[in-house]
Amino acid sequence: MTDTYCPECKRFTEVVSDHSAGDTVCSECGLVLEAHSIDETSEWRTFANDSADNDPVRVGGPSNPLLADGGLSTIISNPSNGGPSNDFISSSLGRWQSRGSNPDRSLILAFKNIATMCDRLGLVATIKDRANEIYKKVEDQKPLRGRYQDAILAACIYIACRQEDKPRTVKEICSVANGATKKEIGRAKEYIVKQLEVEMGQSMEMGTIHAGDFLRRFCSHLGMTNQAVKAAQEAVQLSEELDIRRSPISIAAAVIYMITQLSDDKKLLKDISLATGVAEGTIRNSYKDLYPYASRIIPSSYAMEEDLSNLCSP
Repeated sequence: MTDTYCPECKRFTEVVSDHSAGDTVCSECGLVLEAHSIDETSEWRTFANDSADNDPVRVGGPSNPLLADGGLSTIISNPSNGGPSNDFISSSLGRWQSRGSNPDRSLILAFKNIATMCDRLGLVATIKDRANEIYKKVEDQKPLRGRYQDAILAACIYIACRQEDKPRTVKEICSVANGATKKEIGRAKEYIVKQLEVEMGQSMEMGTIHAGDFLRRFCSHLGMTNQAVKAAQEAVQLSEELDIRRSPISIAAAVIYMITQLSDDKKLLKDISLATGVAEGTIRNSYKDLYPYASRIIPSSYAMEEDLSNLCSP
């Protein structure tokens, strides 16, 4: 029982839930506080001594509009009991079903691999669904036989991240691509974009990458304080007003290096390189371009003018 405010008693009282009727009743005055509530918990209980083959689920998985049958095809399973005759019939039917051609077999495998990669990167379901859509469009337009499958899947995820405004670096995508190299993923991305542009008849929107898209994740990897993260975010926003011809990832890494030099918890250049995936030499060159504008981009609430002398000369 839990305590809930009762308008009849005019105070918090203990309530009783009637699961059969879906009512929540005040235990003191009997007033029905909530009627026909929906129980969102599981409709069964699993006990330790239950058989592993005794699956109490009475519904299937969600439909998938990207598959020909919506992902709702029937699968013949082997029964755990029922006698030799039933076992023979079911095993025979299951064997014939496995021999039948499933047009969605390659798609199902590809979607499974995309889901695995997205889980390893910690991506949300919307990005996974977008990557599935991109792969399905390319697969429908031209079969992908003979091409490096893992690179194609990784490129679909990269494009999906860009379109959902949650970009990831190519190195991050490469780390879950089952051995696919940056060069192979880059070629696969160009191939997919070309195929989709032919289908749409216009240029494909990929979304603009900003240094701020990567900054918070990089700062989290380095264990920076909230004050330092906030200062880095402000510095990155102000740096976009400058004519610094560097990649957003390089600018984010250089800003982090600059901010950490002004804090008590200084970070080594090699640690920043490891967390951001940017080479140390590239961070130095980007830092060299940002150094003359340090007083403009670093917020005064984080470091005063005289504190900027602590920055090392590039």
